[in-house]
Amino acid sequence: MSGLAFFDTNILVYADDAARPEKQARAIALFAEHLRRGTAVVSLQVLQEYFAAATRKLGLAAEIAQRKVEILARARVVQFDATDIIAAIELHRLKQLSFWDALIVHAARCAGAAVLYTEDLHTGGVAGGVRVVNPFAKGSLLE
Repeated sequence: MSGLAFFDTNILVYADDAARPEKQARAIALFAEHLRRGTAVVSLQVLQEYFAAATRKLGLAAEIAQRKVEILARARVVQFDATDIIAAIELHRLKQLSFWDALIVHAARCAGAAVLYTEDLHTGGVAGGVRVVNPFAKGSLLE
């Protein structure tokens, strides 16, 4: 594992999803390793989405989800301003990404991430100059 790795919300939510034990174990191990190496990256959007999904979809208590957000925030956290929103809109328009995915790709690009871990985009491809990897796909090459 080398280089910065950006984690999309869905990967982090699986780390708390006991109903999907294989994905849970993989998500925990992957994020923990990148966090240990100092190469994990998230954005404010990911932290917000994680809290909402963990409390709504997984039914975690708000204080437990808050503690998890505090752990996730130990990674490098990308913060945006208005010019970043405009750049994400441009990605959305030119690459036919959903606006929310464009924000994730732009955040990964801004951070200088070598890889974006997500289930939402075509694995193995490149989006905004960042290699997209679904860490749960068979044969995926994990960085």
